[in-house]
Amino acid sequence: MQLTSPTVFFLLLSCCLWDVESKNVASVISVTNGGQWGEWGERKVCRTSEAKGFSLKVQLGQGSFSDDTSLNGIRLICTDDSVITSAVGKYGTWLDAHYCPSGFLASFSLRVSKERLFDNMAANNIKFKCTDGSELEGNGLAWGEYGKWSKSCEEAGICGIQTKVDTHKGIFSLDNTGLNDVKFFCCT
Repeated sequence: MQLTSPTVFFLLLSCCLWDVESKNVASVISVTNGGQWGEWGERKVCRTSEAKGFSLKVQLGQGSFSDDTSLNGIRLICTDDSVITSAVGKYGTWLDAHYCPSGFLASFSLRVSKERLFDNMAANNIKFKCTDGSELEGNGLAWGEYGKWSKSCEEAGICGIQTKVDTHKGIFSLDNTGLNDVKFFCCT
C-alpha cells in the first residue's frame, strides 16, 4: 500500500495528538464564581505529568477612564518542565512563576470582580492548594473577592486546563474583560 502525502500527514498528526490527549482525565474541577463573558478555549493537558506550578498574564491597572482587563492568561508548568495554556487574552505581561514545594497543584480558588456598570474585569487572581498542603497565590490584582475552593484532585494533581476568555473586541468596544473563568483537569 502506497501512502500519499496527505495520508502520511494525517497519520503523523493523529499520532502526535493521541499522545497529548492520552493522559487519563479522571475528573474536572471548577468554581461557581467565574465571569460570564467570552468563549472557552481548547483543552490542554500535560503530556506525561501533573502541573507543579503556574504563572499569570496580568494587565496592571490602567487608571481612570481606561479599560482594565486584569487577568488575561494562566500557564501551567508540568513536572517535565513543559508549559501549557488554553485561550489567552491580548493584554498584559507574563509574571513570575509559582511552584509547589513538593507535589502538584490540586485545587484552586478564583478572585473575581462583580459585574459593574462599566469597566468589567471578571477574573483578577488565582490561588492553588498543592498536594503537599501548601498554598500558592498568583501575583494578579487585588480587585474583587475570592470564591469558594474547588474540589480537590483525588488520585493525582491537576494536569490540564481550559480557560474562558473575552477576546479583544477592537477599538470601538469600551469594555474588554480578559480571562473570565477556568476549569482544570485531574488525571490518574
